[in-house]
Amino acid sequence: MSYTYWTFLVLLTVLLALSLSPQADSAAVPGSQDVAKEPQGPLRRIFMKEADASTFFRRRSRRAVKSPDELNAEQRQVLAADERRREFHEEKRNEFESHAEEDNDEQNERTRESTEQWREFHYDGMHPPYEYNRQSN
Repeated sequence: MSYTYWTFLVLLTVLLALSLSPQADSAAVPGSQDVAKEPQGPLRRIFMKEADASTFFRRRSRRAVKSPDELNAEQRQVLAADERRREFHEEKRNEFESHAEEDNDEQNERTRESTEQWREFHYDGMHPPYEYNRQSN
């Protein structure tokens, strides 16, 4: 119980120290005088004014026709996803085929060995080995 008390006290102290530090104010949202500044460079394409943003969302409804650039980008994403899916399934198929081939080879080897052991055990020494003692029709 004393551990919880001390942990709570330490966390409360850290929270108080962080709230009183001067760096805590620098992470706040800038005031209205900073909003009037126009962003420069690539940020200009990301951030827009509030009026422009509202007209953008009003103009671009759910049923609006997409621009050719958006259609091309979506098509490229679909094609890339199809290619990744195709490669994944091809890789899985190759793994399965190699695994099945190895299993088949092992099974054939076990069958051959057991057949050889059976022939050696049942060979009576009176006739030549099985390969030379086949009945020809």
